[in-house]
Amino acid sequence: MRRSVMAEGPFEARQVYKLLELVRQKNKEQIKKLVHFSVSGLINWTEPMHGNSALHLASMANDLEMAQHLLSLKAHPDIQNKLGQTAMMLAAQHCHDCMMELLANKRANMNLVDKQGKGLLFYCIGLTERHARCLEMAISMHADVNNVSYAGKPVFLFACEQAEWCENLCMRLLESGADPNATDLMTGRTALMAAMRAGSVALVRRFLQKGGNPNTADRMGVHSAHIAAAKGLLEVLRMLSAYSADFNLMSELGNTALHEAAAEGHTECCRFLVQRGCNLMLRNKFGLIPSQIAKANRHKDALRELKKAEEALKPGRSKSPQLWAIRLNDWSFEHEAVLRKVFQPAVKGQSRVETVSKQHFISVLQALHAPVNKSDLKNVFTSLDKERKDLIKISDFFEGLDYLQEEFVLSQKVTFPLPGLSRDHLPANHIEDPLLYFDEPKEMHINMNQHVTRDHLESLMVAFSRNVPVDIRDCFYKTPLMTACRSGKNQIARFLIALGADVNAYDQFNQTPLHHACFAGHEAIVELLLQHGAVVDAKTSGGVTPLMRAIQSCRVSCVEQLINFHANINATNNRGQNCKMLAQLYGNKRICDLVKNGLVHAVTSQAHGSRGKTTAVPPAAKRISSFPAVFDKTFNSCRRPIFSQCLSEESRFIVQTLYSSVYSSINYFHKSNQFLK
Repeated sequence: MRRSVMAEGPFEARQVYKLLELVRQKNKEQIKKLVHFSVSGLINWTEPMHGNSALHLASMANDLEMAQHLLSLKAHPDIQNKLGQTAMMLAAQHCHDCMMELLANKRANMNLVDKQGKGLLFYCIGLTERHARCLEMAISMHADVNNVSYAGKPVFLFACEQAEWCENLCMRLLESGADPNATDLMTGRTALMAAMRAGSVALVRRFLQKGGNPNTADRMGVHSAHIAAAKGLLEVLRMLSAYSADFNLMSELGNTALHEAAAEGHTECCRFLVQRGCNLMLRNKFGLIPSQIAKANRHKDALRELKKAEEALKPGRSKSPQLWAIRLNDWSFEHEAVLRKVFQPAVKGQSRVETVSKQHFISVLQALHAPVNKSDLKNVFTSLDKERKDLIKISDFFEGLDYLQEEFVLSQKVTFPLPGLSRDHLPANHIEDPLLYFDEPKEMHINMNQHVTRDHLESLMVAFSRNVPVDIRDCFYKTPLMTACRSGKNQIARFLIALGADVNAYDQFNQTPLHHACFAGHEAIVELLLQHGAVVDAKTSGGVTPLMRAIQSCRVSCVEQLINFHANINATNNRGQNCKMLAQLYGNKRICDLVKNGLVHAVTSQAHGSRGKTTAVPPAAKRISSFPAVFDKTFNSCRRPIFSQCLSEESRFIVQTLYSSVYSSINYFHKSNQFLK
């Protein structure tokens, strides 16, 4: 792996920044001269703040000509910045497929990982067609499709979590050798579970065909059947039954798939699970059976179906068919296309086969691993062989009516919605009764961020207990934590962070929760975010930092908090404005003073750093920085007696020396001494 060389001294840093500025200006001649006559290897050096090299900048800007020029000057394509990102990763992140092709032709390493252990494919997952092209290119160049980050998340699982928008990318990864049983080492969730949560039925089917295990549980004991039942995915439950999923597996709360279906009121799923052997009388850790859960949630149709099934369990009632026969019918329903193809003759031109012999029938089903033993297969064949000619019709086997009751057969189970009465379609002999004619209520979806705004903590707890992601985004890419920070919901913000909400998530404008909290002026939430690892100098797409947002909204307390937390006062946005300029623009005198004092201390720190001093400023001297003024070059020139009272002789000498060393740098602030008069 090629390691980057970071500029350390002032001279080296100036040379690197000069090179980067020439790259932005696209001045190829000056770049060539600078690289030729400056320090050796300058083309691969990185700037000290973010660790980006000249090739990183060209890659992010998608400047193919500049990248080609830098590569001709021996720029290495595998240089990594402080986050461990190569130029190839940045090109993939920004969907620059042509730049990726250029770097690949220069033999860029496709299997490098960043500081989080994420490889190139993590940067190729996205919503656009250009992301798909980048992914296709990375796979064709043998990028690792089973890459796992240091946090334990496989790239395939990461893609499946977004399968609602990029199902085609997940399919491509699966066909390229991704592990269908890829598991998050932290949560225990599998890629199959992620595909179910995204509602991708086609992807779930392909998972199972590739050998995905439907009985794997996560750390909370939740299985694939629990998720499918809770979401009402009847077709997915049929697939799970065909691949021998166990519907009686219990989660940590003691719930089976039937409990989940009853809680959500999915009547068809309840009927299906009961028919497939799910135990009606199992109690969860709260002592509730599925029918009691349906009753508590007022799901009348599901309750009626479950009560009907409980009545069928009483002695003297008709017995249900054996479970293996139902599973065989589910399996044949799912594999019908494959079975019909295998039953047909291998020689082309022969007529289509409608019947098969007993030996051929049993051998084909055993070769395809049908979920039934040989003796039961013989019983099925006997029930299908009505004329006792040792032959059966293939269509009779798929219909299943000869060895199953009609209500258990998938091919015969078709439901149609009953037409309701409405004012638009009244019968000829209608009765004028307003209670008889009504429209069915439309399905409603509640935004999670609305729960945050309205302080509905109980609703949030219920949603997260049902596997709703804590960082779920609305149509504006806002997470619940961002909404809590913007609305000042301190309790909910603490609750979300405790659940693992990402304090550095960003919306469509790259604004983090800290940006929202600073703009709204909620200092308690600002402190909470900083304590939990929020990046204090995170930048939006316009280059705006949280400190700039606090200055723009004139939030004095937040400005002081961020400066005390060592926020970068010298940062500039994309318009070239720094914090001092913004403070003057928005005209808040207290903020102007805070920014000026922060600049003074920044200059002071640089001056002491350049002189190699390591003496720490005593606490008494730090108290001076809170005054909204800049002092004269000697301590004795101060006109307020408070300083002589709060400082010892030793501290007074240190402060006097401190301000003497930086007097030339802060001379233009001298007029601010009028605050001390």
